Amino acid sequence: MQSFASGEGEELRPLRVGIAGLGTVGAALIRILTEDGDAIARKLGRRIVVSAVSARSRSRDRGVDISGFKWFDDPVALARSGEIDLYVELIGGEDGPALASVTAALENGCPVVTANKALLARHGVALARAAENAHAQLGFEAAVAGGIPVIKTLREGLGSAAITRVYGIMNGTCNYILTRMGNEGISFEECLKDAQALGYAEADPTFDVEGFDTAHKLAILASLCFETEISADQVFVEGISRITQADIKVAADLGYKIKLLGMARKVETGIEQRVHPTLVRKSSAIAGVDGVLNAVALETNHVQELLLAGPGAGGEATAASVLSDILDIARGTQVPPLGVPSSELAPCARAPMRIHEGGYYIRLNAKDVPGALAAIATRMGEGNISLESVIQRPDLRASEPGVEEETSRTVVLITHETIESAVREALARIASDGFIVGQPQLIRIEEF
Repeated sequence: MQSFASGEGEELRPLRVGIAGLGTVGAALIRILTEDGDAIARKLGRRIVVSAVSARSRSRDRGVDISGFKWFDDPVALARSGEIDLYVELIGGEDGPALASVTAALENGCPVVTANKALLARHGVALARAAENAHAQLGFEAAVAGGIPVIKTLREGLGSAAITRVYGIMNGTCNYILTRMGNEGISFEECLKDAQALGYAEADPTFDVEGFDTAHKLAILASLCFETEISADQVFVEGISRITQADIKVAADLGYKIKLLGMARKVETGIEQRVHPTLVRKSSAIAGVDGVLNAVALETNHVQELLLAGPGAGGEATAASVLSDILDIARGTQVPPLGVPSSELAPCARAPMRIHEGGYYIRLNAKDVPGALAAIATRMGEGNISLESVIQRPDLRASEPGVEEETSRTVVLITHETIESAVREALARIASDGFIVGQPQLIRIEEF
């Protein structure tokens, strides 16, 4: 990156920004830079100007005037252009133009700011290495939890504190659906339709509701927390599509809410990274984060627990995070992209989920025959699984395809802390005994 320092009494010349991708976030970034340009210049001591842009369509109405910016059909050409001092990638996708253009910018010594979690989850270590080799900064605050400054907190704000665990709500779509299911007693399917109508969920919501979006963000956070390589393919992932009103209501009666959480911690066997629905006590701070909000909690040896909460998506919030990276780069802030030099990142050894310890919520459709409950309890006992409670609620039967409600009843088991492998082995034996129908529902319980 070239120096912008000038002689005494001379103004620093403007930082010229090129933006690739003019969707909701790109348009919001242009609007903020235009409307707040004078305030930014006063605080920063120099102006930040958009000098060039690239997108799929030049004629699309984005609600902002782009006529004064140089247009590039090819984002790679924009990234290599000598007419910009900083490249902002808002294209999306883990490969294709996003990867090609970010790589080109870094190879050219041009700093990069991106909001692309998929790109970082797949290629983050290689891009960090390219940035270090070129002495160019790589900022990605907006890639995780939208407007929440969790990346800056991890890279710069905790001093020598060691992270022991990171967890949080990292997907607004899932949080919105689970919140409405809890507040209004409506089904997952109905909530999802509303989320799509409001623009909170995509036409194909799989990436969000099955937990993959959260897994990408968690993998990035785990790398920063534990100084390991990013390993999104080593995250255990379960989504929320099987959560029913029976689960929501029983959890509420027991004093819990259900949240989709991403959690990572270092254990003796490696790094445990998992994304799944979780029962959390209503009294916990994380349970109070509802709607489309996100929250990330950091447990450290110095601070104990730090909870960062706020909007996890949306044009304005995400653009504000993009801008924070731009301002840091304009000030000359120099930090390794992943917290430590990429050469010091350790390989990420996956800790198997089957040794995870905790309490469990188990919902079964038990056949309405003599001895069924006794057989289920016996199998749990054989696995040394202590049951805190056994709940039968005929009013909350969970209907499933192929399950006849007249010949089965919904049974919920709450276990004390136990090992996941023991629970799964007991459930396999219960299924082989022929006393249940359909697929058991297993939701982990976490105490925060």
